[in-house]
Amino acid sequence: QGEGEEGACARGVPEHGRRGGRVSGGKRLSESGVLYVVATPIGNLGDVTERALQVLGSVDLIAAEDTRHTRRLLAHYGLAARLLSCHEHNEAQITPGLVERLAAGEDVALVADAGTPLVSDPGFPLVRAVRAAGIRVVPVPGPNAAICALSAAGLPSDRFLFLGFPPRGRDRRRDWLAGVAAEPGTLILYEAANRALPTLEDLASALGGGRRAVLARELTKRFETLLDGTLDALAERVRADADQRRGELVILVEGSRDGPVPEAEGERVLRILAEQLPLKQAAALAAEITGAKKNRLYELGLRSHGSPPAGGSD
Repeated sequence: QGEGEEGACARGVPEHGRRGGRVSGGKRLSESGVLYVVATPIGNLGDVTERALQVLGSVDLIAAEDTRHTRRLLAHYGLAARLLSCHEHNEAQITPGLVERLAAGEDVALVADAGTPLVSDPGFPLVRAVRAAGIRVVPVPGPNAAICALSAAGLPSDRFLFLGFPPRGRDRRRDWLAGVAAEPGTLILYEAANRALPTLEDLASALGGGRRAVLARELTKRFETLLDGTLDALAERVRADADQRRGELVILVEGSRDGPVPEAEGERVLRILAEQLPLKQAAALAAEITGAKKNRLYELGLRSHGSPPAGGSD
């Protein structure tokens, strides 16, 4: 067994899938195995699909983001399997070995802690390498927090942009958000509960505090809540209620209706111009180009780049 791999017992493992991986009962087209990308529940264990359980009980190996979490899911359904830890810190190292096992005819299931693998979770290097090796990759669809939240948010769903987790630093986060200020589709992002308030504040600053938004917390779990309102109102609600800073969060924000937000676009243009021009001149040009306030841009530049040469702002 490889490093981090846990043994399996036979209970709950159908014979037709232990070797050769014919999970669907069909004849294999080649001698190589199959990589199954398996979605698992995001909270409520009742949301697992019958097909997911069949695959998890049939493969030779499960590559799991957290083997302890996956072991609990398997135990709940009376399944047992060989597990291998596959997370952001080791996936580059274990990918070649997994490709070798697949090429030798073993079937592997890839699972995240919760939801669909690769969606703000590990797995991309593995899937890319497996496909590059000409080995079949099969999605086993199921729960996903972003789509779950979008389906109940009451925001437009004909076009949306999934952003994953925002950067942690405030300056980097604001720069990141300014880049999507003009996006007309609904924005969807994940955030850790303890960073919900600063992220909502930065969203309001970058996109405008009047934008309609939804804060979805603890989806499919006992304390599931979906709060809606403007970004300013949601920030105030989270600031006043500590319970809203607990659990796992999805933040959804309506898309832009009017093109770029002047202040956010002004910040973006300022950063570009300030690389080549004195701050005072860069702020004036950025204000003229975008319609943002010159003094506000100059103040932002001071905070980002430090004190200017003698002369200062007008």
